[in-house]
Amino acid sequence: QVQLVESGGGLVQAGGSLRLSCASSARSFSSFTMGWFRQFPGKEREFVASISWIGIITDYADSVKGRFTISRDNTKNTLYLQMNSLKAEDAAVYYCNTKPARWGWGQGTQVTVSS
Repeated sequence: QVQLVESGGGLVQAGGSLRLSCASSARSFSSFTMGWFRQFPGKEREFVASISWIGIITDYADSVKGRFTISRDNTKNTLYLQMNSLKAEDAAVYYCNTKPARWGWGQGTQVTVSS
């Protein structure tokens, strides 16, 4: 069973930055497009960003374009999300998975933004 462990969340002031990490136990990590997703209280999980298996093609939700950068290190089976210029509306629990999601969800990492 694949394990996904997200980390790097925390409390940050509006305008600040955080870098999220997602460590995967999957040996096939480098074969898949990976994505970041987030979930607001009482809402469905939504797409944030994705990156192709070799890291060349990226895609972002309109709400984060120009502020967030997704990257990956296939030698470490790790996915990253650099979040800059954070806004209060970015506060959510952030998850990683393949895109589309094939593996079980991890526990996520909470991002809180104070205004």
